[in-house]
Amino acid sequence: MEVYTKILKLIILPISEFIFGIPLTKEISDLDKQTRLSEIEIEKLQKDKLANVLNHSVKNSIYYRNLNIEIDVNNPIASLKKFPILTKSILKTDTDLLLTQPKEKLLKNGSSGSTGEQTIIYWSKKEQTLNRATQLLWWHWAGYTIGDKLIQTGINPKRIGLKKYKDFFFRTKYIPSFSHNKDDIIKVLKSINKNENYVLAGYASSLHVIAKIAEENNLKIKCKSAISWGDKLFDHYKKSISESFFCKTYETYGSAEGFMIGGQKDLEYMYLMATNVFIEILDDEGNEVEDGNLGNVIITNLNGYAMPLIRYKIGDLAILLPKDSYPKKRELNLPIIQKIIGRDTDIVKTPSGNFLVVHSFTGIFEHIPEIRQFCVIQKNLSGIEIEFIKDKGFNANILDEIMTKIQNSLNEPFEIKFKEVGEIKSTNSGKPQLIISYLRDNQ
Repeated sequence: MEVYTKILKLIILPISEFIFGIPLTKEISDLDKQTRLSEIEIEKLQKDKLANVLNHSVKNSIYYRNLNIEIDVNNPIASLKKFPILTKSILKTDTDLLLTQPKEKLLKNGSSGSTGEQTIIYWSKKEQTLNRATQLLWWHWAGYTIGDKLIQTGINPKRIGLKKYKDFFFRTKYIPSFSHNKDDIIKVLKSINKNENYVLAGYASSLHVIAKIAEENNLKIKCKSAISWGDKLFDHYKKSISESFFCKTYETYGSAEGFMIGGQKDLEYMYLMATNVFIEILDDEGNEVEDGNLGNVIITNLNGYAMPLIRYKIGDLAILLPKDSYPKKRELNLPIIQKIIGRDTDIVKTPSGNFLVVHSFTGIFEHIPEIRQFCVIQKNLSGIEIEFIKDKGFNANILDEIMTKIQNSLNEPFEIKFKEVGEIKSTNSGKPQLIISYLRDNQ
């Protein structure tokens, strides 16, 4: 073990966990033990956690208490089926009714709005820590060891507080994925010592953009592994990332609403974190489909007590792998996700060769509740049109604010038009498509 890794694990992390009251190391260890249980033990743990969260919900949440559902602790799955589907619109309108604790005691978290429609949830410090622990466990599955050097993308260019502390001690080179400035990315990639194996981590679309820039500029950098989240890791994304950085690329699947759903380890498939979530795959009429068939992802958070999310329609389509098709040699006894169907999130291109991806826009719109939903349309390199549905408090100055933020991030001439609409249609996955590009691949 590298000396710095020892210091980080044995000294820096324990001190920081004590100061901030975040038992991250213990939670990672507990999660790791849970995922290594037998199939029968995992099923029992999942049912016990489901019974507990259902009981808690009907007793402490006004929204669920008003449903008058009796919970059979001996058959929690049957009890779960009595609950109605929780939609994004319900989540938005009945936020306070869903809570089981005073809002001021909880942490506020917003979804990225990658569907064009943002949701706000609240969670406790413990629940936030569990999510971070799950993410780090998935990183470990992908070959990351605490102390490894990181190249990370994200939408937080101002790295302050805990983020700044994390970047320093976790030896992170941070690439803002807000505007994907080509020159900035090249500068970071050229600063990397090619003899050191970095771990590359970030939004799938961002990693794809970085990989293309590395390839175009003949920057040959060997990474230890690459880990994606936030977007669907499409096959062409995975191919470009793995080939550009000479490493295996791992996919993880979660959401900002607090669901940590699955990750890759030893298989090409993702393991379903049955210790974190209970998942149903349903057809459009609400009937359960057999494993191996495509359906809507309906998910219950087994760790969500502050704001229980039961039978939440996340907006994805997915297929669970039939058990008779499970690989004979697999490291874990968790259920297996055969495929997540998302949408190929198009990338906005600019005349100078820079890029804007889905999170370039959600990083702005998540702070503007006066716009309920939006969609970005690009027909030529000179600019974009943003369709939007306004919400309470909207005024024309908000559009000027959005335009300024986008243009400042690009620092080049780029036309931005706005069009108010009454509806933004969904794709076949049930999600509105955030970016629609009509550009050919060679433009």
